[in-house]
Amino acid sequence: MPSPPPARWPRPWQYWLGTRVATLAGLVLALITLIGHPALLWAAPGLCIGPVCGDEITRSAKHHWQLRIRLNDQRGQWERVTVDCRHGELSPELGPVERGHALAVALKACRLAGESPA
Repeated sequence: MPSPPPARWPRPWQYWLGTRVATLAGLVLALITLIGHPALLWAAPGLCIGPVCGDEITRSAKHHWQLRIRLNDQRGQWERVTVDCRHGELSPELGPVERGHALAVALKACRLAGESPA
């Protein structure tokens, strides 16, 4: 009975073809996943109370008690406000987004950040 031939490394074109096929298969799978679940393309807003939502919430670099929030409403209006979490105030005081709900979103963000108003 003859012995089996010795094992050889794959030829360079076989290695190249194998890596390209694997990469292409991964990209196709990712594309199918995103098309099948379009909700994955758009993230949900951060905090919503009534018609006003706040996202892109960041802490001020200068004062730890201040938060910067991007507020938007159902009419498509948006603005970026600064919240003083010590006193529970919005700056600017007037703007296109309704201030009652905007203040509620801001105070909730302050509570979640651990900066409750006094």
